[in-house]
Amino acid sequence: MNQEDYAPEDAYEAEDGSGDDAEATRRQADEAESSRASRGWWDRNADEYQSEHGAFLGDDRFVWGPEGLDEADAALLGPAHSLKGKDVLEIGAGAAQCSRWLAARGARPVALDLSHRQLQHALRIDGGDAATVRLVEADAGRLPFRDASFDLACSAYGAVPFVADPVNVMREVHRVLRPGGRWVFSVTHPVRWAFPDEPGPEGLSIAASYFDRTPYVEQDEQGRAVYVEHHRTLGDRVRDVVAGGFRLVDLVEPEWPEWNTQEWGGWSPLRGNLIPGTAIFVCERD
Repeated sequence: MNQEDYAPEDAYEAEDGSGDDAEATRRQADEAESSRASRGWWDRNADEYQSEHGAFLGDDRFVWGPEGLDEADAALLGPAHSLKGKDVLEIGAGAAQCSRWLAARGARPVALDLSHRQLQHALRIDGGDAATVRLVEADAGRLPFRDASFDLACSAYGAVPFVADPVNVMREVHRVLRPGGRWVFSVTHPVRWAFPDEPGPEGLSIAASYFDRTPYVEQDEQGRAVYVEHHRTLGDRVRDVVAGGFRLVDLVEPEWPEWNTQEWGGWSPLRGNLIPGTAIFVCERD
């Protein structure tokens, strides 16, 4: 799972090393600005992210979100035995934990990420041997693959929440999938945008309009975006899927399991037992 805590308010380390706090705001951010911000943010924060969440993610585990829903149990891409020999594209792969799980089941995964530093962590986990999973550094809106190259595509909190044009991503995934291919992706559940990003009781009161699609942006002193996340309502997400040429076959809202006692940003057992934190879209290409 390649995922940042929604609406983070921590200080960031600026590219010039100044370490000034980013200003949080809501404003428009186009595709180019969003892409630049995401690449820079993940390159700066990949080390901390993998250090903090690596134990939960594992080296070769496929988990769909902070709730801990495992693909080994959910089988949203299909039964584990059916993955053998399948060409699979993981988008926003981070350190390629999900792709490594797929490879262990006989699939042929390609792990794509915008962040060079995240992919370096994938190499680190593999001991510097890139043979386990093929790694590709590229933007999800411009997939560097031929038409009909993959049987399956997946993304656990990768790319989709951070792009200004999600329909373009859907169409790109549709293009590189073979007929009958499945596309499964998880994002922050849209209802969460109405609540403060707090794991405790203060995160249970509505603080903003669910219908306000204005992106959340953190910007430096010059007004340059250093982090961008885009809000879409649940209906928007469904329409994006359809506009991308897919048929939505399932929408999974994982419940918080009793065994999971961790807090991850605004995700927590308290909130997870009351409101959904993750939405997983299971789509097929006809």
